[in-house]
Amino acid sequence: MKPKRVLVKFSGEALAGSSGFGIEPEVIKYIAGEIKSLAIAGVETGIVIGGGNIIRGVSASQGGIIKRTSGDHMGMLATVINAIALKEALEHFGLNVRVQSAIKMEAICETFIMGRAIRHLQKGRAVIFAAGTGNPFFTTDTAATLRAVEIEADMIIKATKVNGVYDKDPNKFEGAKLLSTLSYDDALRDDIKVMDDTSIALAKDNKLPIVVCNMFEPGNLAKIIVDGDLSGCSIVK
Repeated sequence: MKPKRVLVKFSGEALAGSSGFGIEPEVIKYIAGEIKSLAIAGVETGIVIGGGNIIRGVSASQGGIIKRTSGDHMGMLATVINAIALKEALEHFGLNVRVQSAIKMEAICETFIMGRAIRHLQKGRAVIFAAGTGNPFFTTDTAATLRAVEIEADMIIKATKVNGVYDKDPNKFEGAKLLSTLSYDDALRDDIKVMDDTSIALAKDNKLPIVVCNMFEPGNLAKIIVDGDLSGCSIVK
């Protein structure tokens, strides 16, 4: 059965393209086009973006000058920048979009309210969830799983630069094999970095499937979500 509602999570680094920093216009245009394909198919879509193309809280705090809490707050603000950029790109494609932030900033976007987010989705609006969970020491992976649970998504899509989860690093080992299916316990026990452990545990508690796929394969999101074709990707359940 085609999922009615999904949450798509992708990293901020993806927006930087080959430059490694900032927002590459062609990349965000491509991502917006992929998400548009879901809207056309009637899939209610929530989105979470990381902020690593601008700053990562952990990295910012490693020099000893910036405290981890402040570094994480900086990272949360970076996700808001990315969310606004993606909103503009999606609206350019004719989509109706709302940005909801876990940190109040009414002049820029809505504050996250679960019921309001669900109503937006029911009305056919894409909702971008920004500023993580609003708390330091939690990653955007955890924020994505939390929001997916709150909006009662049918699955969470972890969009990456690789096809899915491998038994070893495919960039280092020629014989690396794609794992089409693995359990939450497998991912936690073997420390397979599908998402961080907190997000996987939360997904397990709520029986939320995690699909890991290559976001840079054109049409992949629609193939997985609309067509139900999970070949060439991994699912954690």
